[in-house]
Amino acid sequence: MKRRLKLSSKRKELNLTQRDVVTMLEEKYSISITESYYGMIEQGVRTPTLKIALSIASLFDSSPDDIFFNQEPNEKLGKHTA
Repeated sequence: MKRRLKLSSKRKELNLTQRDVVTMLEEKYSISITESYYGMIEQGVRTPTLKIALSIASLFDSSPDDIFFNQEPNEKLGKHTA
């Protein structure tokens, strides 16, 4: 799966570390995840639950669709046409 570049770029725009995001999720939404798990979400290795995805999107004042679903096609698989 392709990296979630929008997610990592939004984090970097706010000058936050992955640890900062994990701490903010805990403090604002009582969501407890590891820094490693968050890193895997950014890398596209793990797909967060709906609650976690909505909370992350809210932290970055973004739409969950924009961060998690509007991704570029995988170049190895080719472009998908509807």
